[in-house]
Amino acid sequence: MTRLNSNQIIALLLALLAVGYLAMAWQIPTFPLPRPIDSDLFPKVLGFTLLGLAVLLFLEKPKAKDVPEALDPEEQQQPLLLRPWSRVVVTAITLAVYAVLLVPVGFVLTSVGLVYGLAAYYGYRRHWINLATALGVVLALYLTMTRVMGVYLPTGVLPI
Repeated sequence: MTRLNSNQIIALLLALLAVGYLAMAWQIPTFPLPRPIDSDLFPKVLGFTLLGLAVLLFLEKPKAKDVPEALDPEEQQQPLLLRPWSRVVVTAITLAVYAVLLVPVGFVLTSVGLVYGLAAYYGYRRHWINLATALGVVLALYLTMTRVMGVYLPTGVLPI
């Protein structure tokens, strides 16, 4: 029996997540009036996309250069919060805080904070451009979702 590599283990976990997500997506009720795009389409597309990507990750053959021989001494010299695994943990915690604050604070403010904060954390130092980009992308997404698609997004503290 062959041993699974780390990509295959991650792919199996992602596939399980995708199957669970798809099971929940099939629980979304459809509108009684016929529509070209119903509320369950986007979650189902996301679920199948994640499942397909998990399959591709599982089938990918690891290359010798993908597995480092030893820890990079340059990475070890960085502060703890800037090391690669710390960045994954900080990003995951930031996303969890984003999910908790989404309803009470609102989509616009939390999304701008998320985009701006993570871009700054990952090293982008042109703060005004970062803020303008975060505001532009989030407001365009908010207006498209609420005005064009008719999707409710929490307004929070803003009187939008």
